[in-house]
Formats: sequence, C-alpha cells, structure tokens
Amino acid sequence: MDKLNPENLSTKFHDEIIKKQSILGRHYTYTRSDSTEEVFLNVGLNYAYDKITSSREEILARWRMLDGKLQLYAYVYVDGRFNPKTPDERNEFFIQELPLAIEAITYGDKEFFGAHNELYDAPVYIHFDSIIENVNRIEYWGIIKDYNQIHKKQL
Repeated sequence: MDKLNPENLSTKFHDEIIKKQSILGRHYTYTRSDSTEEVFLNVGLNYAYDKITSSREEILARWRMLDGKLQLYAYVYVDGRFNPKTPDERNEFFIQELPLAIEAITYGDKEFFGAHNELYDAPVYIHFDSIIENVNRIEYWGIIKDYNQIHKKQL
C-alpha cells in the first residue's frame, strides 16, 4: 500500500486526549492488518500498548521539544525477536511503511493539525532501534507537510 486510503483508516482518540490541544505528550500508535489492508491509529497521552503484538510491526510516534522546536519523533523496533523476518528485512519493511504511517497520523488527526498549522513545517525524525550497529540509527525524514495529501491539495 503506497498511499493512504482514508476508507481503510480507523482512528481512535483515547478519553484523555483533546482533539485540538495537547501537543506535547500527544502519542500515536500506528498498526495495520496485513490481511485486510486496514490501518489503525490510536491517539492518546500514552502509546496504546494493548495494540502491540509479538510481531512488533507497530510505529510509535510522539511530539517532542528539542532545542526549543517541536518535532515528530517516531520509533520502530527493527530486531523483532518474535518476527520471522531478519533485521534487514524489517528495516526495509519500516522504510516502506513509514510514509503511510506519517500520512495516517496527519489524516487521522486532521482536526489537531488544522488547529496547529505550524506543525506542518515540523521535522520528522525516525529512530530505528536495533542491536545491529548499522541498522540502529536516527534519521531525518523531512517535514510533516511532505506526507499530507490534504495539505498538498491546498497549496
């Protein structure tokens, strides 16, 4: 799946999150179903740990402040102890899946982004967590508006 199909996205806001507020402390848990192509986004003040499975193919993201600037910081667990894929295969999986996940975040939480337009220019950083040195890294992945279909249509 290269682009997000909004009909396949299910977004759940946990009770403690306010749709247009709470920038810092806002956490996203992105998961998907291989069989149905459905994607799931949970938005809350904590990650939706109950959605994490032993395959560890979720993408976790949160807003954080670094050097006085907001950034979207995402985390993926590349090693996947209970996943049959090798770390290199999982690394490739996440590289392919991350653009869709970031797009799902911007679409699924569109009221929040609409209330905070400045976040479209926020940088995106991805932490690829692995015990393998060349796979373990933090990468800059552009800015939020690079992943937002709605924002691109408005330009």
